[in-house]
Amino acid sequence: MYAVIQTGGKQYKVAQGSTIRIEKLPAEVGSNVDFDQVLMVAEGENIKIGSPIVAGGKVTGTVEAQGRGKKITIIKFKRRKHHRKQMGHRQSYTDVKITDITAN
Repeated sequence: MYAVIQTGGKQYKVAQGSTIRIEKLPAEVGSNVDFDQVLMVAEGENIKIGSPIVAGGKVTGTVEAQGRGKKITIIKFKRRKHHRKQMGHRQSYTDVKITDITAN
């Protein structure tokens, strides 16, 4: 059984027992998180597709970790103009382990 959920402006295909890395959520490590925006639920040949979300669909997960990703470097450069700008960015994330998928 798997589902497609939407969180943080992105869509994720999740299965029970899998771990996903999503945009940062305001939750403590070890707490439960519910995802109500379930776009699709599939169990073998039985597939439910929402328009846009599945009615009664719910995915539950447990927060495993909060952290920040690797640093990326952004460089803007114009030749012969004495112009160079360098910036860095680290994206915050939340690791969530999927514990339950339901679709009524």
